[in-house]
Amino acid sequence: MRTTRALTATVLAAAALLGAGPAALAAPPDDVAVVDEPDTSGLHNKWTFAPLGVPVFGLLDSITGAPRRLL
Repeated sequence: MRTTRALTATVLAAAALLGAGPAALAAPPDDVAVVDEPDTSGLHNKWTFAPLGVPVFGLLDSITGAPRRLL
């Protein structure tokens, strides 16, 4: 039983590696688009301040608005 599982896992892993090989080795296209960094100059205000990844004022608005939505 273990031998069958090990052999099946080996065959599936080899098939996955061999199947992904041609795509990984393909030449890149000639018409590659170069994209600039996004303009984030307008995102530094009090509504987008997120010290822990969560906007503080958005979180406060959600918490204060929750009782209204529940009723």
